[in-house]
Order: sequence, then C-alpha cells, then structure tokens
Amino acid sequence: MNDETENSALGNGSDLEDDWAAAMAEQTMNDASSANAQPAQIFQSFGQGDGKAAMMNDLDMILDIPVQMSVELGRTRITIKNLLQLAHGSVVELDAMAGEPMSVFVNGTLIAQGEVVVVNDKFGIRLTDIITPSERMRKIGR
Repeated sequence: MNDETENSALGNGSDLEDDWAAAMAEQTMNDASSANAQPAQIFQSFGQGDGKAAMMNDLDMILDIPVQMSVELGRTRITIKNLLQLAHGSVVELDAMAGEPMSVFVNGTLIAQGEVVVVNDKFGIRLTDIITPSERMRKIGR
C-alpha cells in the first residue's frame, strides 16, 4: 500500500485535528455563555422562611428513618477449629480490657463510646464520649 492510499483510507491527519479544534472551540464558547447566564433552578426549595425554621422542617423529613445501632464489647480472632470447640460455658477472651469504654455504632459507623449500666434488670449504655463529625472524617481518611 502506498502513502497516498494509506492517507485516503485512514483519513487526513489535519482533518482529525480540525475536528478536535472545532470541538474545543465549541466547548469554550459554551463555557463562556454559561458563565454569563443565570443557573437554572433544578430542585424546588423544601423549606420556606428563615434558616433555623427551614432546617428543622427539613430535619423532620428524616426523623422516622430507622437505623441499626449496636454496641461492641470487644473483638477477637479465633481459628475455625477453636470456634467449633465452643460449648455452653466456654469463655472467649476479647481484646477489650475490663472497664474500657465500649464502642457505639450506628449503621456501622462509630458515633460514641460509653459504659455499661443496668436499668430495671436490662443492660444499657451510658454515653461518655460522642465522636465529632471531624473525628469521623479523620478516621475515614486513614
């Protein structure tokens, strides 16, 4: 195949560059015109009025959504052999020390730590430390 046949079969390289140049120019024009135009409002505003009242109205929408809350006493790793040997009365050693605060999770995210209490013959947890959103973000970044 000679060079002329190859160029005509693949298209001229300058035609391809012209197409890219035209597309880039069109994009630049669209970006410039959209910067001058007012943005269209896509979503309707939920809350009306001042900030705090509107925020409470928006918060009311999610208050009835159920979440999974769990308290972790501790963790351990054991082999399947040892797991199969567990029986009634077996003791499993955990990594948490006696008196250490327990972790409180909501939907798998650590939100607080606390200590065990007994109320009307039922176990509960008294929260002693709430994890701030910035602390949670720091742990996610690790």
